[in-house]
Order: sequence, then C-alpha cells, then structure tokens
Amino acid sequence: MSDRRFSVVICVYTEDRWEDILAAVDSVRSQSLPALETLLVVDHNPALLDRLTEEYREYGEQGEPAADGEKVRVLANAGPRGLSAGRNTGIAAARGEFVAFLDDDAVAERDWLRYFAEGYDEPRVMAVGGRTKAAWASGHRPRWFPEEFDWVVGCTYRGLPRGKVRVRNVLGGNASFRRSAFDASGGFATGIGRDGDKRPLGCEETELCIRLTKALPDAVLLIDDRAVIHHKVPAARERFGYFRTRTYAEGLSKALVAKSVGADKGLESERRYTTRVLPAGVARGLRDALLGRRGGAGRAAAIVAGVAVAAGGYVVGSVRARGGGVTFSSGPIVDGRARSGAAPSKSVLPSEPVPSRLVVPASDARGEPA
Repeated sequence: MSDRRFSVVICVYTEDRWEDILAAVDSVRSQSLPALETLLVVDHNPALLDRLTEEYREYGEQGEPAADGEKVRVLANAGPRGLSAGRNTGIAAARGEFVAFLDDDAVAERDWLRYFAEGYDEPRVMAVGGRTKAAWASGHRPRWFPEEFDWVVGCTYRGLPRGKVRVRNVLGGNASFRRSAFDASGGFATGIGRDGDKRPLGCEETELCIRLTKALPDAVLLIDDRAVIHHKVPAARERFGYFRTRTYAEGLSKALVAKSVGADKGLESERRYTTRVLPAGVARGLRDALLGRRGGAGRAAAIVAGVAVAAGGYVVGSVRARGGGVTFSSGPIVDGRARSGAAPSKSVLPSEPVPSRLVVPASDARGEPA
C-alpha cells in the first residue's frame, strides 16, 4: 500500500476561504500515508493565485526535493470558470497513479488516504470515496434540518448503508480515482456543476461516474466510510432559504445529467431513496412531533418541501435542456482541458452517492443507519 501514490487536488476560488484552504492543505500534509503532492487549482482569481504561490513557494517546484506529503503546487485553472474545469486542470497536472479530491472548506482525518489506498486492492476498483461529516457553524445541526438531506450541504446523508459499499457514484469533495479511469472515460463535464454562478449546482461527479462505468462495465466504485473528512457548513447554509435554493438547483442539475448521459442508470437505488428513506424520515419527524420533541414537524415538512422543489427544478431543467440551451464538454484530459463528448442518465434525488450493492460480504458491513 505504501507504493500507492496519491496526488490530492483542492480547487479554490475565493480569498474568503483563506484559513479553510490552509487547514485543508495541512490535513493532507498530515496524512499517515503521505501524498505525493497537493495541487491547489485556483479558479480565475489572480490575487488568490499570487497569494497561494507565495504562501507555498518553499514547498513547490523550487522547493525540491520536498519530503513526501510536503510538496504543494499552485496552478491556475486552464479551462473555463468552474469546478469541473478546475478538477480537470488538476488531473492533467497530477503525477500520482491515484488522484484524490478534497473540498477547500474541509479537512481530512489522518488516515483518509490510507483507507482510500486499501480500497484499490481489487484491480477492478476505479474509484473510492469516503464519509463526509458536517461541521456546523452553529456547533450543532439545526433542529429542522433532516439528516436525509445532508447532501444539500455536501455531506453523507441518512439512508446510505455503512461500511465499505459499492455505489453508483462517489461524492466529489471526498473521492479518489485511478488515473487510468480518466484515460478511459475522460474528465469532468463542463456545463454541469458549479461555474462561478451563485446558484449551487452539482452532479458533475454523478455524470462522470456513470460515464466511467459505461466505458468500463466491469469497473467498481466504492465508498469506505472510514475515509472521513469534516466539511464546514457556514451559517448561511443552515438556513431554509439555502436548503430551498440547493434542492431546486439539484433538480436543474439532474436534468443536465439526463441530457448528457442518457440511459436510466441507478433508478432502482433512487426509487429506494424516494419511496423508503424519505417516507421513513417524514414518519420519524411526525412521531417526534407527536411526542413533543422539538424539530420533528420541521424535519417532516423540510423533506416534503425538498422533494417538491427538486422535482420542480428537474421539470424546468428538462424543458431547458430539450430547448438545446445547454452544452457539455468532457472526454480525454488534454492540457488541463476536456474534449467534447459526454452523455448522462435520468435520475432523481440525490446527486450524491446512491447505494447499489455491497462489494464486501454482508457480514463485513455494519448495516444501514438507524
């Protein structure tokens, strides 16, 4: 396992997250399995690019030979504005056999990369993701915020089985891929996901993972919930206004994925989420309300509202997509850019990982959350 070399890509875009960025880099440099390098990809922000270049000058190219885990390279996004092009820039520059992605407002636990590396013992494994825990700005989860919708704030949500599981797609902010996965399927599609607009779109990792398994039908994608990161949730995202905006954007993003990938992938899992996980969440909320527990009614109402708003976004996005107003770019990574040629699948909530079947024996899994 010690010979498995990871390039860690962190995409950044604003100086407002300066301390978060430094903390994310420090968490990579403190890994029990040292990374080959950390790549900071700056999204069209010259001031931030200059500041980070100066901050990590002694650990960059001029700092060779740097110790394992110490090297930090600062790059400018070579493609159009947005997270997908930034990730593609990192992939093109990466020197490791494996490429891991970490959000710029998250910190990884010490054994994060080690657990990723263990997942690649099986040669068919093309991607390994982890468990993302919310670090709420207020110090605790808002009483009305349902765990079933933690994907709204980029975190692992209630309903996923625990342990090491096979999934349709990994969560982009806490994931790793074999470098050869991108050679086979191409990079992240631009035109899907966040692009500098204020609307919190997503699904770029969903589209990529579906395209990957179409290109490599035997490919296995895993989540190992021992590979933990802690994702910062600012106060603004603890409010219902953001919840509503994010779920609507999720519906829009799902429509883009449907235009891009095409086939009905993973619908069985999504049906389970919408017909079993969410109704169970509503029932728990109503039960808590009847028992006089604070927040129960709010959680039940938020689940119903989230589904309705996301469905509305999907309808609007589907109409727009049929009108031909959306273009995509993906394919082989070349000079930090992606060539055209992408294709997605129709699916509903959520855009984050959807459980498929266990890859490990059932006795090795810890079952689903209560």
